[in-house]
Amino acid sequence: MRYAIPLSNGRLCAHFGHCEQFAFIDVDENTGVVIEKVLVTPPAHQPGVLPAWLADEGTNIVIAGGMGPRAVDLLKQHRIDVIIGAMEDDPENLINAHRQGKLQLGDNVCDHS
Repeated sequence: MRYAIPLSNGRLCAHFGHCEQFAFIDVDENTGVVIEKVLVTPPAHQPGVLPAWLADEGTNIVIAGGMGPRAVDLLKQHRIDVIIGAMEDDPENLINAHRQGKLQLGDNVCDHS
């Protein structure tokens, strides 16, 4: 299972498309143990680029603070689950909370329509 989390200063970035890096975190689906964590600088933000790139990177789930509806639709077309409204935190904490069914979500902080 590969999670992708947009980061700014090492923590969840409020806006999916304007992050500094993505954390790709591979988790064993049976044990929940983190197998690998890689930080990668994304391609330049252009409409439609990030969803295709994330799919090419093998992403299964994106956890984000905010994301526009077009990006959500494109990610879903690539069979990537999208979780929106996560609060700023370390990526490992977000994944652990998600795996335990305890990830607290707020509003989608993106104002793109």
